[in-house]
Amino acid sequence: MDCASLNPFPKAAAFRRPPAEVMRLARMGCAHPSRLSFLRTLLRRMMDQGWEFDRPVWDVDDAGVGRAVYRAIGPDRIYSLVAFAHDLPDEMRSDRVIATAWDATFAMFDGEPSDVDLDRLQANVPLQEAGRISQKELSLSRANRSVRLFEHVVDRLATGDQPNIDDVAAVGYLMRTTAVYGSGKFGAADLATVMDRPELNVPFQVEMLSVWLTRQFTVDIVEHLARVRGGARAARIDPAIRKSLGVGNSTGLGMAPFLVRHPILLNNWMMAREEALARVRAQPEAASNAVCEFRAALSDARENAQKWSSTHPIQVTKLDALRSDLDNISGYSAHWPTSVTDHPWDALWRWGEAHLSLEGQEALLALMLEPHGHLVDGLAECMVADERASFRLDGSMTVDALRQRLEQSYDWALTIDFDLPDNAARFWYVSEEKLEPRIGFRFEEDGADLEQPLCIARLAKDLHSALQEWSKEAPVASFLLAHPEHRFMVRRVQATERHPYAEVRDNLIAADMLPIDLMRCKLAFFGASRFDPRSDKWVRISLFQDLPYPSDLSPEAWA
Repeated sequence: MDCASLNPFPKAAAFRRPPAEVMRLARMGCAHPSRLSFLRTLLRRMMDQGWEFDRPVWDVDDAGVGRAVYRAIGPDRIYSLVAFAHDLPDEMRSDRVIATAWDATFAMFDGEPSDVDLDRLQANVPLQEAGRISQKELSLSRANRSVRLFEHVVDRLATGDQPNIDDVAAVGYLMRTTAVYGSGKFGAADLATVMDRPELNVPFQVEMLSVWLTRQFTVDIVEHLARVRGGARAARIDPAIRKSLGVGNSTGLGMAPFLVRHPILLNNWMMAREEALARVRAQPEAASNAVCEFRAALSDARENAQKWSSTHPIQVTKLDALRSDLDNISGYSAHWPTSVTDHPWDALWRWGEAHLSLEGQEALLALMLEPHGHLVDGLAECMVADERASFRLDGSMTVDALRQRLEQSYDWALTIDFDLPDNAARFWYVSEEKLEPRIGFRFEEDGADLEQPLCIARLAKDLHSALQEWSKEAPVASFLLAHPEHRFMVRRVQATERHPYAEVRDNLIAADMLPIDLMRCKLAFFGASRFDPRSDKWVRISLFQDLPYPSDLSPEAWA
C-alpha cells in the first residue's frame, strides 16, 4: 500500500524531509523507537480492541523443565505461544545463531493447540532448525537466560528479597532471544497466508506478539523457580522492577542486508515516519494537552538516557550527545510554545535541526510524534508492502527516461570513484556453512567472487555507464536483452519514481561503512531500545522495556 494515498493532510507535504537528508547511514544509525514502532502498534491494537490473555497450560517441574501455553484472545482469532523450558548447562549457553541448545524454545500457534499439537511441537520446537513445524505455526524462536541476572533474581526472590536494582538496570532483561523466525521458515505458515488478517497487516506483528508473550514467560519461570527454592517465603518481583525488564536480543550481521533487499518495504516504513513528522510540523497551533504529553515523554526519555549504557566508543559518544541534547530540548521547551505564534511544532523542529546532533534530532522526532496519535497512528497501516507489485519491469520506458530517473535518484552514487580502494573495500556474501550474511574485506580476504548484489551505488554507476552507449529513444527492453545483468538495478531505478525513500543513499561497500547503522534503523522500527553495539557488526537491544505485560491487561488470569 502506498503511504501517500492515505494522506488527508495535503499541507504536510511542504514539511516532509527529502530522501537526500533522511536516507543517509549516519542519520539512520541514530533512529529511535516511536509510537509507529511495530511493538507499540501491536500493544495499541490489543488494548483498544480489548484482547484478553491467559496461561491455560503450565506444566513445568521443580527443575524448571516443561511446557506452557500463553493465549492471546482477540475479537476474531486466538494465537497461542507454546513455550518449552529446558535445563541447559552453563557451558552450552550461547548468544550465537549457530548454537544448538537453549534455555527456552517457542512456537506461535495459529489458534489453540490440542494435546496432540503440543506433543508434536515438543518433539520439534526444541530442535529449532533441526526440527520442522507446520502451517499451523506462525513463528519459531528461542531464548537464553541472562548469565548476569537470571540466577541473581531467582536467588533473591527465593529468600523473600528483591533483586539488586543496579544489577537489574545494568542488564534490563531476564532472558534474551537469539532468533525469532517467521514467514515460512522451517515449515511455518507463509506470511502471504495471513496478511489479510487486520491484526497482522502491520509488519512483524507475529514476531512482536511472540516476543511480548515470551516476556511474560521470563517472569513466570523466574517466580516459579523462586517458589521451588524458597517455598512460602519466596517473593514475587516488585511491580516497578518487573516493568523495567524487557526481552533482550543479540542481533548480528544477518539483519543488516534486510533493508537493502526490501526497498519498497523500506520506503513505506520511512515514508510513514516522515509523513507523521510532517503532519505534526504542519499543525498551526500546539494544543495544551499535546504540549503536556510532549514534556512527559521528554522526561521519560531523559530518564531512559541516564539508564542507557554502552562500552562501545561510537555509542558512548552518541549517548553523551543524546543526554546533552535532551537537556537542551528541556531548556528550550520550558519557554516553548509561548514564544511562537505560528506553527510551533515546526519551530521546535527547525530549532532542533540548528542546535542538536543527529542523535538528538531523531530523538526529538520520536518525542514530537508521541502526543499526536490522532495524526500518526493510522499510518501504521501503510507500512506493509506487496513487493510483487513492483517486480514487473517497464520495458517500454525509453533509455533516456531511465537515465534521467537514474541521475535524479542516484546522483549521490554517480560521483563515487570505485577505483579508489577505500570505496570498494568490502563485499557482502552468504556463509556457505551457516547460510548467514557476512561482510568481508575485498583486498584482504578470499570470497569476493561470491559477492551479493548489495553494492547498490556501484551497480547504479555501472548501469549509468552502460546506458551511455544506447540511443535515447531505444526501449529499456532492448537494452536489457543485450545486458540482462542490469535487470536488478533497472527494477530498483524504476521503483524510485513512486518510492522515493527506497534506497540507502550511501556506499555500502566503503571501508568506513558501519553495518550497525542499518541494524539500528530496522530495530528502531521494531521498537527496540537501549542499543548497545558490541562491534560494528552486532548489537544488544531490549524489547518491551517499561511497557505492560499480558498479565497487566488480564490480571485475573494470573491472580
